[in-house]
Amino acid sequence: MSDNEEEKSITPEGVHWYVIHTYSGYENKVMQNLRHRIESMDMRNQIFRVVVPTEEEIEIKNGQRRTVQKKVFPGYVLVQMAMTDDSWYVVRNTPGVTSFVGMGTKPSPLADEEVRFILKQMEEEAPKVKVNYEIGQTVKITDGPFTDFEGVVDEIDEERGRVRVLVSFFGREAPVELDFLQVIRVIE
Repeated sequence: MSDNEEEKSITPEGVHWYVIHTYSGYENKVMQNLRHRIESMDMRNQIFRVVVPTEEEIEIKNGQRRTVQKKVFPGYVLVQMAMTDDSWYVVRNTPGVTSFVGMGTKPSPLADEEVRFILKQMEEEAPKVKVNYEIGQTVKITDGPFTDFEGVVDEIDEERGRVRVLVSFFGREAPVELDFLQVIRVIE
């Protein structure tokens, strides 16, 4: 059985994924409110899943590495549902929901391929490193043999979490490859 056939056997006929627009920053609250309304209004047989697409991102602040959940589509929530007058009413009247995404007054379902891609990306993707450095920016080295030296960012390798800094000593510039944690921005 192919993935498409398998998905059709799992997903009831007439059930699609829709995108709802929310106030930015309220995506998780809308998801909680909608899940609560699904339970309290007994809509489990019409509204199946509510998802805020996120991805993990590694942030480096004050020399500390931490993993945070970053919203892939700020201001939007995905809902898997059978579109009926009742299910539309429950979703549309959930606090924080501003509208369904679609042409005119009729919500447009997402293509199955798009949904599979988004859900797969949420599950599989390794955390991305959020870079606070730019090429040409002055940084100070905080660790290693060049501690307290200042240099200019020459190259950034986000995949490896490394930065190449041009450091000047004895009147010559030399490239030094460092981890993102080994440098801090110099505020000018």
